[in-house]
Amino acid sequence: MENLPAFKRHRRLRSSNAMRAMVRENHLRPDDFIYPIFVSEGNNVKREVVSMPGVYQFSIDLLEDEINEVVQLGIKSVILFGVISEKDEVGSGAYSDKGIIQQATRRIKEIAPDLLIVADTCLCEYTSHGHCGVIHDHDVDNDASLKLLAKTAVSQAKAGADIIAPSNMMDGFVAVIRQALDEAGFQHIPIMSYAVKYASAFYGPFRDAADSTPQFGDRKTYQMDPANRREALREAESDIQEGADFLIVKPTMSYLDIVRDVHELSNIPVVGYNVSGEYAMVKAAAQNGWIDEKKMVIETLLSMKRAGVELIITYFAKDVCKWLKDETVY
Repeated sequence: MENLPAFKRHRRLRSSNAMRAMVRENHLRPDDFIYPIFVSEGNNVKREVVSMPGVYQFSIDLLEDEINEVVQLGIKSVILFGVISEKDEVGSGAYSDKGIIQQATRRIKEIAPDLLIVADTCLCEYTSHGHCGVIHDHDVDNDASLKLLAKTAVSQAKAGADIIAPSNMMDGFVAVIRQALDEAGFQHIPIMSYAVKYASAFYGPFRDAADSTPQFGDRKTYQMDPANRREALREAESDIQEGADFLIVKPTMSYLDIVRDVHELSNIPVVGYNVSGEYAMVKAAAQNGWIDEKKMVIETLLSMKRAGVELIITYFAKDVCKWLKDETVY
């Protein structure tokens, strides 16, 4: 056409795979991922989580093949969650030196000494009532819970955990755990705080996997209201002041605005948790043939990187590492 007005030719930088790769602003790498593993009591246990196809509970004796695959794929870190049958009111299985996470940590360090182990530090998987702390007068007692969470963190560090990740959302948990770790000689162990954790409906499948559904009420008195944004910044600021080394935003996919806010607030690494409900929705749609799973997962995880996360906790980690070997995956 003659006499076209002047305009920008943005498509020049999209003309081929090679050109798009050259100017791509965000990338996914195996180093970006923290892979969740559910460790169960018993022997010869490899039990698929019904609501999370492809995710399993493993007994310690069957961890070796799983850990070897993780290492072979280039994933540098796993986060551990315990599944036990005998629970009590105070979650003593969380801070026992013979607890399931402590045993699993020691075993994984035998298999893969260089693999970073993140220990989820909470009580909900170990309490008979399913809440993240001690119950007094039908409510979670914040300060009494902090003492047990500190014991849990120290026990996990003694077992060989490289990073402590408290997920309980008690006020002051970072300060108390930091003090306990320092006093026990673990000044070098960083805290990956679940700084911004919403009371989300997206956790349902995880509660199946970890058997951690509350037996009464809900967690809205300590997890955050999904309607709130500024509250997230207050939570993150508190954890930074108390000594957190990483900040987790959970969930991530529906809270990318919060990820961006936290990223701009702080210069410490932001971690996104691509939670169980987000995983389960994609898996269910893919199994019904409604979506292209690979493309949707890549796009979703890239959106998290674009919003400002440095690391992603995701059940898709192994799959994505396999897909990344294909240069056309983007």
